[in-house]
Amino acid sequence: MLPKRNRLTAALAFGVALCAPLAASQAASLEEIKQRGQIRIAVANEIPYGYVDMSGEAKGAGPDVARQIMKQLGIDKIEWITTSFSSLIPGLRADHFDMVAAEMAVLPERCKQVLFSEPNTSYGEGLLVAEGNPHDLHAYQDFAESEHKIAIMAGADQLEMLQALGVPDNRMVTISNNADAISTVSTGRAAAYAATSLTVSELAKQSPRVESAADFTDPVINGEPVRSWGAFTFSMDSQDLRDAVSEELAKFKQTDEWKQILTTYGFSDTDATESTSRNTETLCAG
Repeated sequence: MLPKRNRLTAALAFGVALCAPLAASQAASLEEIKQRGQIRIAVANEIPYGYVDMSGEAKGAGPDVARQIMKQLGIDKIEWITTSFSSLIPGLRADHFDMVAAEMAVLPERCKQVLFSEPNTSYGEGLLVAEGNPHDLHAYQDFAESEHKIAIMAGADQLEMLQALGVPDNRMVTISNNADAISTVSTGRAAAYAATSLTVSELAKQSPRVESAADFTDPVINGEPVRSWGAFTFSMDSQDLRDAVSEELAKFKQTDEWKQILTTYGFSDTDATESTSRNTETLCAG
């Protein structure tokens, strides 16, 4: 099974651009973070997972939960950092931030590069198409059986999904962020955009030129429907911080407040229930 995930980027001037490092840098320990009284947490400006609004306030399922966890850990101040999704792992490895709250999917290849907390969320897939769905597209598999092109975001999980389904590379159009998806689909550069259901829903709200594909069929890979499990992310030498976050997260997920946060950002009851159906060890093992 290949559990996966993708998202939405708002165009904000606030944030930083990160370059991939040549080597990993030493991350601060949990005790060091407590001593300085501040933690640096990155988001990819993707609604509803983790983003910074026009007033500079961090929002989303990741930031809202992370904020509660930091309170429990006695860390009073958070420096929110925005960057592109593809820069999140390099940024952790270069010690540009201490933690990522972008609901990044726990995947075996990523587990070789970073540490994940236990899952905070779970979510399925979706397809953004032009108004009226002129090509009658309802599944990722459709692109393995036609000449239509499908757009994906650089660094996103959908690449592996489409490859597993037999979609040729020359039918994939890579875009730098979710904000480009509407124009890519509405102008015909690609017939659709592959992303999580939550991302597709948010994009469809932004323009009448696009919509979510109705009657979408979830991808089935290795006999299993594809579903993603999103977690907080840390550098390889931040095990003490990761363990502390996982411990507090487990407590917080027992509260109504945690479920209300997910509901506020469009996650379903099924998404909340499914978030506990896999653990990080199993997801990293593939």
